[in-house]
Amino acid sequence: MLRLALLFFVIAIVAGLLGFGGVAGAASSIAQFLFLLFLILFVVFLLVGRSIFT
Repeated sequence: MLRLALLFFVIAIVAGLLGFGGVAGAASSIAQFLFLLFLILFVVFLLVGRSIFT
């Protein structure tokens, strides 16, 4: 999932450099959403794993 966030981030940068503002904005929003989702899932799995082994 983090790989997808990075991919959309790169797409947003390239689209922004080429002047495609709408595509860059959409790709940037998707990248931010995927990164936030990754962080939330990481924290949840970290807490669940910690509670199982303690």
